[in-house]
Amino acid sequence: MIEIGVIPTLLRICLILVLISAACLLTTRNLSSLVRTYALQSLILVAIAILLGVIEEKSILIFIAGITLASKVIGIPWFITIIQKRIRIQQDLRFNYLQPGGALVVSILLILLVYICFSRVLHNLFTENSLFFLGSIIGVSLMLMGLITIFSRQLAITKVIGYLSMENGVLLFGLFVTELPFITEFVIMVDLIILVLLTTILTVGMDSSIDAYMNRLKEFHLWSEEEVQA
Repeated sequence: MIEIGVIPTLLRICLILVLISAACLLTTRNLSSLVRTYALQSLILVAIAILLGVIEEKSILIFIAGITLASKVIGIPWFITIIQKRIRIQQDLRFNYLQPGGALVVSILLILLVYICFSRVLHNLFTENSLFFLGSIIGVSLMLMGLITIFSRQLAITKVIGYLSMENGVLLFGLFVTELPFITEFVIMVDLIILVLLTTILTVGMDSSIDAYMNRLKEFHLWSEEEVQA
């Protein structure tokens, strides 16, 4: 049994690991590693929710941990892995605007900016509990790092992983700052699953970049017109 006094230390370690996983999502080129990193990041959030549930004695946090484990750690990574095997794409070597090194630098600057802003706005609310102050900062930082992942990647499948990482940031912020109801988290999970399904169907191949996707849609439209005329 974990002692209550050790839990804050474990939570701080988990928060640091969340940032490391977000940095890996920005720099990793191997698609399988990206999916595993996202699953690991989600697993860390499960651990954070359980530890907070022990501290605050709220069963709702245990429920959130359970549904996060089922959907983000197991379900969605399994689904994306199947897609990745079918499209036979192993790496995402194409980046837009920011290379991995530049994305990390921008992320560090954004984390510092979030810390400065939150220290002026939220610090008075958490004067007795710096852990929740740290969790709110890392939650927003994770959202921004997920946004950078979307901004800097070209393949649709890696952009989806960036979006999923952003939602992890929303969840992390909600765990530390607001009381996130179970039903809200359930709706978010459904939205994420639908997002993955729609992206699979509508991108005409998850190996497409946005420009290639538009070209494929034009080709499909022309092909449809020729069939109608024939």
